[in-house]
Amino acid sequence: MFYYISKSKHAAFNQATEEYFLKNFEEDFYMLYRNKAAVIIGKHQNALAEINLNKCEEQDVEVIRRLSGGGTVFHDEGNLNYCFISKGKKGELINFRKYSQPVIDVLQSLNVNAKFEGKSDLTIDGMKFSGNASHIYRSKVMQHGTMLFSSDLNRLNSLLKVNPLKFKDRGVRSIRSRVTNISDHLSSPLKIDELQNEIIKHMLNQFSDVKEYQLTQVDLEAIQKLMEEKYLKWEWNFGYSPKYKFERLISFANGNILEVELDIEKGRISRAEILGNCIKLGSIKEFESKLIDTPHHKETILQKLENMDMNTYFLDLGTDDLIKAIF
Repeated sequence: MFYYISKSKHAAFNQATEEYFLKNFEEDFYMLYRNKAAVIIGKHQNALAEINLNKCEEQDVEVIRRLSGGGTVFHDEGNLNYCFISKGKKGELINFRKYSQPVIDVLQSLNVNAKFEGKSDLTIDGMKFSGNASHIYRSKVMQHGTMLFSSDLNRLNSLLKVNPLKFKDRGVRSIRSRVTNISDHLSSPLKIDELQNEIIKHMLNQFSDVKEYQLTQVDLEAIQKLMEEKYLKWEWNFGYSPKYKFERLISFANGNILEVELDIEKGRISRAEILGNCIKLGSIKEFESKLIDTPHHKETILQKLENMDMNTYFLDLGTDDLIKAIF
């Protein structure tokens, strides 16, 4: 087994590294990494239904879709993440408790009351500090999880808060739980790097064949390519979302009311209907048709609207107002 401690704090790079290890090595891997602020969504989730898009954009927080299922999580430098990649027998690959056990063992050795609860959560005194998800590839499983150590929990809550009534879809919804930081339960001070060292020390004691892995130039180039072609692409992070219906009723300060209904398939608008007291009935159908096959992506739609005369379709309604209604 190899262990690897990532030197990168770029979420897209670390997600690409996980996939690269999973699909290109026969050996088992244990990986630890920390990311700068990022929101990581599950493979089968509707990204826009899980996040506060405006907050993410204002704070320049990346939204990255991972390879595994499960719910949305927040990463920052106070969150230590682990990834276990292991071979196994068909039908016996997924075992959340087994691959979470090293984390529990280390925390219990530090007199922290860490437990495995439910399907895949790790808790301290009933509060969640780690969520786990897995992905099967051939005869291998990749399980990865968070370890909230000293994360900004207020920021976590603000970035993941969204109005669920705007979306109707079959995507997997995140279940919000009471969360806590590991650092709040330590009997003596410990830095996150020291926790990382304790986990690696535990792995070295548990497995006799563990050795450190260093990325080669070939590895780096392959990971960079995967990151650029997948994990930095809108098509993966947002466009991969399941089919969904977006609905919104919005009122503006000048008395305008707009009701928007969009059907989205593979990230693109397949049907649009716009109603309200500020539309021009004779031309709104033309406007709706111009949205068809456009990605439900703020920058793309904004560019399209800037090339259109809003006065042709609306009464006293600007481009910024319409963008607010569509997202």
